[in-house]
Amino acid sequence: MKKRVIPAIFGVIGGSIGAVFLPSLWDMLNIQNDIVSNGFTNALFGALIFFLLSLAFVKPFERAIKKMELYLSQQSTTFLLFGTLGIILGLIVAWLVAIPLSNLSIPVVSDLLPILLSLTFGYLGFRIGTTKREEWRKLLQPKVKKSTDGEMLERKADVHFRNYKILDTSVIIDGRIYDIAKTGFIEGTLLIPTFVLEELQYIADSADSLKRVRGRRGLDILNNLQKEDGIAVDMYEGDFEDIAEVDSKLIKLAKVLDGVVVTNDYNLNKVSEFHNVPVLNINELANAVKPVVIPGEKMTIMVVKAGKEHKQGVAYLDDGTMIVVEDGQYYMNQTIEVVVTSALQTAAGRMIFAKPVHASRGIKE
Repeated sequence: MKKRVIPAIFGVIGGSIGAVFLPSLWDMLNIQNDIVSNGFTNALFGALIFFLLSLAFVKPFERAIKKMELYLSQQSTTFLLFGTLGIILGLIVAWLVAIPLSNLSIPVVSDLLPILLSLTFGYLGFRIGTTKREEWRKLLQPKVKKSTDGEMLERKADVHFRNYKILDTSVIIDGRIYDIAKTGFIEGTLLIPTFVLEELQYIADSADSLKRVRGRRGLDILNNLQKEDGIAVDMYEGDFEDIAEVDSKLIKLAKVLDGVVVTNDYNLNKVSEFHNVPVLNINELANAVKPVVIPGEKMTIMVVKAGKEHKQGVAYLDDGTMIVVEDGQYYMNQTIEVVVTSALQTAAGRMIFAKPVHASRGIKE
């Protein structure tokens, strides 16, 4: 479709240029006859020249259009809005400046200069509108009157707040994001990129039954998030065709939108930190809200399996925290009381070391 449209556009532009400028060229070359003085002939001649030129520039123009589409899809709504308004204002200024020039009898000045002015002022308007959009937005926003009952605290969006929380595939499949979002602790809008949705669909269609179940669970979580009234969920339709990995696309998208990546992937967490992209890690949140234990605290547990070291036993709390019990192999499948000796916090979670209470009493005696 684009291969047909581009030559047609070139033909229209060439016809317009031929009708306007070719008569002046024939006058400069002292060519006078009925054929070259005909406006229709000049338009047809210009359209033919530009049509032939377009055949050699179809592919470069297609690449340029794709880059422009990708660039515009990555920009925010305010960027596009103020950029468009800036172009309109720039064209209006160029038109006002070109009015006295169009009355001159000089062919080049009266015909070519208004076009150059339109291009120049249109570009300047676009740059001013996009680079100063925060200032324009503040000017257009209605001022909020201070309440007499108390002062209103204004939160600056560019300090400690990110509007978009970009979900990756692993955190959607995990499912805990839905429960966390329902509590209201996640501020802003949950953003689901289309390339993440496509990866979820690919996993849901996998021949592996385990992967298929995980993918369908992720799609169910997305549907539940969208149906929840108190949760703001948006879709991001753009893509980064020059990037193959989904994780790299997430990092790029977070940089473009100034958002936060929400994940429970340890490797993605580290790569995002390297790129200075803020991350919310669900596993870190889960570890942070686990109850704190201190050495000397007693708890009742059941030893369920042997540990890696000699005579060690392993037990688990209700939240999944692993407890390594000294001499625990002697109490397999038994409920015993233990005393905490130390606790270790790792990236994978919290690990508690303990020993039977009666063993510590025996040592004291």
